[in-house]
Amino acid sequence: MRSFNRAVTRRIGALEDSYLSRGRPLGEARLIFEIGPDGAGLGALRSRLGLDSGYLSRMLRSLEAQGLVSVDKLDGDARNRHATLTDKGRAEHAAYDALSDELAASVLKPLSSSAQDRLVAAMAEVEHLLAAASVTVGEGDASSADAQQCMRLYVDELAARFEEGFDTSKGNSVRGSEFVRPHGAFLIARLDGSPVGCGAVRMLDAATAEIKRMWVSPEARGLGVASRMLHELEAIARQLGATMVCLDTNRALKEAQSLYRRDGYEEVAPYNDNPFADHWYSKRL
Repeated sequence: MRSFNRAVTRRIGALEDSYLSRGRPLGEARLIFEIGPDGAGLGALRSRLGLDSGYLSRMLRSLEAQGLVSVDKLDGDARNRHATLTDKGRAEHAAYDALSDELAASVLKPLSSSAQDRLVAAMAEVEHLLAAASVTVGEGDASSADAQQCMRLYVDELAARFEEGFDTSKGNSVRGSEFVRPHGAFLIARLDGSPVGCGAVRMLDAATAEIKRMWVSPEARGLGVASRMLHELEAIARQLGATMVCLDTNRALKEAQSLYRRDGYEEVAPYNDNPFADHWYSKRL
């Protein structure tokens, strides 16, 4: 990995003081690109680029001094600031865009057509795996803004996919308090700081736990997020004293059924009267 990183940073000019000969280092050039023609909130920039507030502020002040960026408060709230490119900044963004295309072409040009395809495919695979490695999964408050955002998207997707629609008030209903230790727990998956998935576990009795509300955003599917959350929920169930874990799912969720079967879940007789469930599974921990 270190050898790969050294090769890439050297080849793309990341070590140069003047990235792509525009007079500023790669960090500032990347920030101009991320702000983009539509602008971006400072919180989003911090999460997207993995920067601390101090370093981001210093780069923004430098870009403001160069007349490229304007940072303003939204709705007069000092905590909610937004960065926007000036006319000069948009011109600089366009220049970087064109030069970046030229750099990419210069890397590909010496290679045969098949070698170009292999390199691009390998880069896509590396990007995919790095994204998977960047996902964090941790316990959170089921009433938090991130949890509620995931739950809204979860309900919307199930309502669209289920033939009979979906209404949480008619299903195997749960209360948020059931997802608080020692009764249970709620997980939130995040990619670059943004919530991209959720899952929960609750104790049905002293030895049996039930997994609920498993959902992954379309943008994060294929990164192994669902499997990670499932394993973490099982670990929490063990900590809470469960020796058996169960769950139910709808016939429309084929990918969920495949995940559960791959992970050792066996189909069992219905253990609840959830009208939206067509399959019930359990697994001994």
